[in-house]
Amino acid sequence: MQALLNTAVKAARKGGDTALRFLNRIGDIEVRSKARNEFVTQVDHAAEAAIIDSIRERYPHHGILAEESGHHPGDECTWIIDPLDGTTNYIHGFPVFSVSIAVKVRDQIEAGVVYDPCRQELFTATRGGGAQLDGRRIRVSAWQGLEGALIGTGFPYRSNTEWLPKYMPMLQAVMENTAGVRRPGSAALDLSYVAAGRLDGFWEFGLSSWDIAAGTLMIREAGGMVASLTPGKDVLETGNVIAGSPRVCEALHRLLAPHL
Repeated sequence: MQALLNTAVKAARKGGDTALRFLNRIGDIEVRSKARNEFVTQVDHAAEAAIIDSIRERYPHHGILAEESGHHPGDECTWIIDPLDGTTNYIHGFPVFSVSIAVKVRDQIEAGVVYDPCRQELFTATRGGGAQLDGRRIRVSAWQGLEGALIGTGFPYRSNTEWLPKYMPMLQAVMENTAGVRRPGSAALDLSYVAAGRLDGFWEFGLSSWDIAAGTLMIREAGGMVASLTPGKDVLETGNVIAGSPRVCEALHRLLAPHL
């Protein structure tokens, strides 16, 4: 798996470098709307192309599942790519966005990378090999419950506004029972922060597999828990994710369950 991870790291850095090159010229970037409150830029496409080219150099026959270019079938390995997670932040110059790359072999996520080009922080994980931040082993927080915990989230938007009537009382409940709630705007980074112990827990509805594939592996390899808020279904299929250190994740689920 190390060879796959090395390729993912190289590709993620190329994607991140592409995003940074355009960051100081945001006014010149072409932006179009894919849906309400969902944007795509020429940077998304350029970063994705750089990532895919880097992967294809080493693995020309692997499959690709990418946010902008879609699914390109290949052999038993599939690369799951979000070239710019946090596009809305990016086009406003808000420096919270990331590149997320995961490698799925048959039915298992085997390696994952989340790269924050602004901070030049690199989160990596391999199945059974642990999770790291810039080469140092990371673990989820040791927090034992919701009191005093810091929880991340993402607001329902686009087609996910159907969750809004249920989400709002959830948000209120979490605010009333924790130290605080944060919504930075890049789910891949949020999950990586859970893995690194910077957030104690996280929940969000309606995410895509490219948003969470690398981050969910990161959390599990850092000793945390990840589950779907839709019972009996895989989190990569539903995109309705709850995660955190084991005690926090369990307590957060108990708090949210009455509203589901």
